[in-house]
Amino acid sequence: MLADRLRVDSFTEFVGAAEPRLRRALTAAYGSQAGRDACADALAYAWKNWDRIQAMANPIGYLYRVGSSVAQKPQQKVIRGDFDPVVEHLPWIEPGLGAALASLTDTQRAIVALVHAWDFSLGEVADLLGVTKSTVQTHEVRAMETLRRKLGVNR
Repeated sequence: MLADRLRVDSFTEFVGAAEPRLRRALTAAYGSQAGRDACADALAYAWKNWDRIQAMANPIGYLYRVGSSVAQKPQQKVIRGDFDPVVEHLPWIEPGLGAALASLTDTQRAIVALVHAWDFSLGEVADLLGVTKSTVQTHEVRAMETLRRKLGVNR
C-alpha cells in the first residue's frame, strides 16, 4: 500500500509541474483540441509506464514525442488554423496571424509559441522537445522569417 501511495504521489507531483508545459507545447504544435488530447494521452501513457518514465533524464521531452505521435495519427490530424479562433477577432492581433502560423511546420509553430507567447527560453524549449538549443534557434529564426514574409513585415 505504501508503495502504491508513493507512486501516486510522485506521479501527481510530476503532472502538476509537467502538464502545463507539455500542454502548451502540444497545443502550439497541433492546435488547441488535438494538443490537449495529445497531452492527455501522453500523460495516460506516463501513468501506465510511470516506473520507467520517472527514471528518465527528460521525461517531459519523451512525453512530448509520445503526444506528437498521437497527434499525427490521421484521425487526430488538426485542421490547420485551429490555433485559437478568438485570435482573429481581437483588434490588436494581426488578422492573418492564424493562417501564417498554420503555414509553419509543427515544430516551428511550437517553438514560436513557446518562445514568443509563453516566454520559454531556448534551452527550456530544447529540453522539452528533446533537441539541441541550436536546433531550436534555427527553427525559430526560420519560422520568424516565414511569418514576417507571409505577413508582409520588414525588419
